[in-house]
Amino acid sequence: MDKVYKICSKTIMDTSDPEIVFDKDGISDYYHNYHQNIKPNWHTDEVGYNQLMKIADTIKKEGKGKDFDCIMGLSGGLDSSYVAYVAKEIMGLRPLLLHVDAGWNTEQAVGNIEKLVNGLSLDLYTEVINWEEMKDLQVAFLKSQISDQDLPQDAAFFSALYKFANKYKIKHIITGANYSTECCREPEAWGGYPGIDSWLFSDIHKKFGTRELKSFPIVDILTYKIYYRYIYGMKVIKPLNLVPYIKTEAENLLQSKYGWEKYKHKHHESRFTRFYEDYWMPQKFGYQKRRAHFSSLILTGQMTRDEALERISRPEMDEQFLKQEFEYVANKLDLKVSELQNIFEGPNKTYKDYKNKMGLIKLGSRAMNMLGLEKRLFR
Repeated sequence: MDKVYKICSKTIMDTSDPEIVFDKDGISDYYHNYHQNIKPNWHTDEVGYNQLMKIADTIKKEGKGKDFDCIMGLSGGLDSSYVAYVAKEIMGLRPLLLHVDAGWNTEQAVGNIEKLVNGLSLDLYTEVINWEEMKDLQVAFLKSQISDQDLPQDAAFFSALYKFANKYKIKHIITGANYSTECCREPEAWGGYPGIDSWLFSDIHKKFGTRELKSFPIVDILTYKIYYRYIYGMKVIKPLNLVPYIKTEAENLLQSKYGWEKYKHKHHESRFTRFYEDYWMPQKFGYQKRRAHFSSLILTGQMTRDEALERISRPEMDEQFLKQEFEYVANKLDLKVSELQNIFEGPNKTYKDYKNKMGLIKLGSRAMNMLGLEKRLFR
């Protein structure tokens, strides 16, 4: 039987996450996890600043005499743009900016990247993913009918970054991951896969792909979580958890200093991600990633629940625009619009229908929770 619909009385997370738990007052475990595990251990005051400066000193010492002392991915989105500013202007680092072009950049993202690179006087290296391979993998994932259709892009972005850092012996990776806008983690049921699972990629591509992936970068989660970090000594730094990071204030600062332009919503720097999150996932699966995005802002005091409820009641993009985007995505992937529509109307599946190592990943995630290395809920 279908679960009776229920929505958290403090956030807007609801029973579209089948594992959500409510207390007697209708408050979800997302709210309680934030107040019990994240907020008490999250310091953006003097404590956080001092910790940030200690990290900066270590990175500078280890990077002395090198062209760059750290590396970071730059998508042109808010998180990566603001962390680039923090790394250069607050921490005083010399980062190499790495942009991975998977073929879906919006013009706005391209412009924002250029403005940040010029404004911060930093070097940018762009890794261009082979489009024929990218296209083949994305079509394979669409045909797989699983909910998380952004896994191919995520794999391209993060694998290319880790491979580049490993190749050029850069041991410090700066990331825009943060609690301020991401403390409410997207649940597994929505496709919130916690990393790059090479088994899943291999099985889906074997079943639905048509060409060999000769150059497409795939670094398995166990490789970068264990080998790169504990054998090679690579460290992942999250500066945005150690400084005040208010979404609107960060947008205004980047705009005033560099002419950076804000997006309508999170992840809109990628045309495919925008389409997938605003159309494909909500209309095919009934999942709204915006619930997690807005709930994070509610928990961190940047949005009221009423504002979130009003915003979630309407799509970010109008119907005509989304129809045009559907046609654009089909054409770019060399599919007929009718072919993409047939896929869209096909039976929904999950990663469980394919070979995967989620069991091992969950063991690792539980260990990280127990050690205090990951404080967000993981399902």
